Amino acid sequence: MNKEDYKETKYNQPLILQRADPYVYKSKEGTYYFTASVPAYDKVVLRSADTVKGLTEAEERTLWVKHEEGPQSIHIWAPEIHYVDGGWYIYYAAGDKDDIWEIRPYVLHCKGQDPMKDEWEELGMMQAADEDEFSFHAFSLDATVFEHKGEYYYIWAEKTGVGKQISNLYIAKMEAPNKLATVQVLLTTPDYDWERIDFWVNEGPAILKHNGKIYLTFSASATGECYCMGMLYIDEHADLLDPACWKKLRHPVLKTDREAGVFGPGHNSFVKAEDGVTDLCIYHARPYDEIVGDPLYDPNRHAMVMKVHYDENDFPVFKYQTLEEVFAE
Repeated sequence: MNKEDYKETKYNQPLILQRADPYVYKSKEGTYYFTASVPAYDKVVLRSADTVKGLTEAEERTLWVKHEEGPQSIHIWAPEIHYVDGGWYIYYAAGDKDDIWEIRPYVLHCKGQDPMKDEWEELGMMQAADEDEFSFHAFSLDATVFEHKGEYYYIWAEKTGVGKQISNLYIAKMEAPNKLATVQVLLTTPDYDWERIDFWVNEGPAILKHNGKIYLTFSASATGECYCMGMLYIDEHADLLDPACWKKLRHPVLKTDREAGVFGPGHNSFVKAEDGVTDLCIYHARPYDEIVGDPLYDPNRHAMVMKVHYDENDFPVFKYQTLEEVFAE
């Protein structure tokens, strides 16, 4: 099945078309903000709505456009919007068109309190802690930010090694919205077969808090049909910077389902539904598996949504649902 002859099912109906690496943030006022990678990888966009469903038709604003040359001139990837220390920030990755894989993490800051209307400014690259000699010196992307016990943490993917290199996930505490306070700690590296298809990859971290545990989902393998979601978890009272406190599940928690017509699910985010209780997982996937050329440049990774359910051990369960099931009153 390819983009000309794929099968539409009740499970592969998009929330938002052609928006990969989707990120949704719910403000304390209840407004939902949505940003994602656009197919041309050339800008940062934002839309907002009073409901998650409303994001589908919401008007989109371009906040920032890539540079013509040098750093930040190609591959504008995976923006996330966060409210940190009283201000709005967007964390994203970008490359240099003279060296397209020179991907590094960058930060935008909103000069006002309305991210849809106020001006945004560049803060440049994310800064490592003063004593950190390793972070952001190689291919680095997919940063996410979260608050825990009054402090902010930054998790990102960075490649290491030689040859095709290996993409690992790292965590550090933050000193400021654009600077880390601690040296990097390795959270996960591609250990298992499902994380090593075509490329050895752990990327796209997302945080979900539930009943005393912190769950960290991530994406694994190359960006085609083999792309899937894995998960780590930790007790909320444990030391988040101690890698021994994190436990990694042996198998993926979400993967391709040919019958459902969902291929290469991954790079997700989590947000509370309007009821303030239900957890929603916003992820991207394609409705077909046959891709002409590099999967990275196929535009049809769409933003999808599912409700997160919990099993008898309070672990999140990810199961494909229809839009009607997700948005049922």
